[in-house]
Amino acid sequence: MKKTYYVYIITNKKHGTLYVGVTSNLEQRMVQHTTKTCDGFSAKYNLSTLIYFETTNDTTSAITREKCLKKWKRSWKIRLIEKYNPKWNDLMKL
Repeated sequence: MKKTYYVYIITNKKHGTLYVGVTSNLEQRMVQHTTKTCDGFSAKYNLSTLIYFETTNDTTSAITREKCLKKWKRSWKIRLIEKYNPKWNDLMKL
């Protein structure tokens, strides 16, 4: 059975601070962000709303995509988010 990897973007509010991450267990990772058990950037800026994610079965592809998105301009990330989630809904609550 192939493992699924997630590249995701979280925020604290619409058009707020953005964080790009990668994980093999999105639900568990979001619990960590929500409960602030992840020290660092996401806890500091209260980032816990999942607004975008994509999947792959290849760990190298996931890490490469995460690094690529982290280098993107903010406006490009916002365009990507709004293409698939125009209302910035929390995708963990759908």
